Amino acid sequence: MSAIPLRHAETAPSVGGFATYPSLHGKVALVTGGASGIGGEVVRQLASQGATVACLDLAEPEDTADAADEHPSVRFLRCDMRDIAQVQAAVQAVGEEFGRIDILVNNAARDDRIPFDQLDVERWDEQINVNVRHHFFTTQAVAPWMRAAGGSVVNMGSISAHIDLRDLAGYVTAKAGIEGLTRILARELGPDRIRVNCVIPGWIMTERQLRDWVTPEAETLIESSQALAEKLGPDDVARLVLWLAADDSRLCTGQRWIVDGGWM
Repeated sequence: MSAIPLRHAETAPSVGGFATYPSLHGKVALVTGGASGIGGEVVRQLASQGATVACLDLAEPEDTADAADEHPSVRFLRCDMRDIAQVQAAVQAVGEEFGRIDILVNNAARDDRIPFDQLDVERWDEQINVNVRHHFFTTQAVAPWMRAAGGSVVNMGSISAHIDLRDLAGYVTAKAGIEGLTRILARELGPDRIRVNCVIPGWIMTERQLRDWVTPEAETLIESSQALAEKLGPDDVARLVLWLAADDSRLCTGQRWIVDGGWM
């Protein structure tokens, strides 16, 4: 596990006409899987609101080459989310460095396509470990750092648990489990004023999705399935996460929040 500072939010897209959240200023957030895709945008958006952000990911973000010029408000910690001891150590390091953790975004995931007949025990366990197990143990490790002042946990679900797909049995099972986990964690942590919610993105046009899965046929499916035919980007998800992290949603917990263009 290593810590590398990331570029500060001044390099991120302008907030523009979208909402700002004064309650996020000065907060400490931890985002898993924050090196790219939805997680990367969540990191940028939280930092743009004045939060200090720690990003846990196995992959190193591309914009860390010139560490001397990086701003200290965002930290990258290389961490394999499948290794729970490593996750616990990373959370402890973040908590000790900043003295608190106010926001946790459980985002790390990987939607590998594996045909039904090829999904053996080893691959099944890998899908569960990559996509849901760390949600529980990261939350468990963060909770002591939130109890003094309350906090917000945002779990990243997926529309895939609600629509007709193939070759994603492990991933879909894990994402469905996250919804149930959100409900029980909201009850477990509610007495400590820790809110737990689940964001369910639709088909988000990340670089990986565009490179590997968004074919012309997929684009046709998206257009015909969404009530709003415009393509969804990581920023659409990140703005919902901001609201759930902020005090504006202070009495919202145990719920699913869907951003899918009206597919479900």
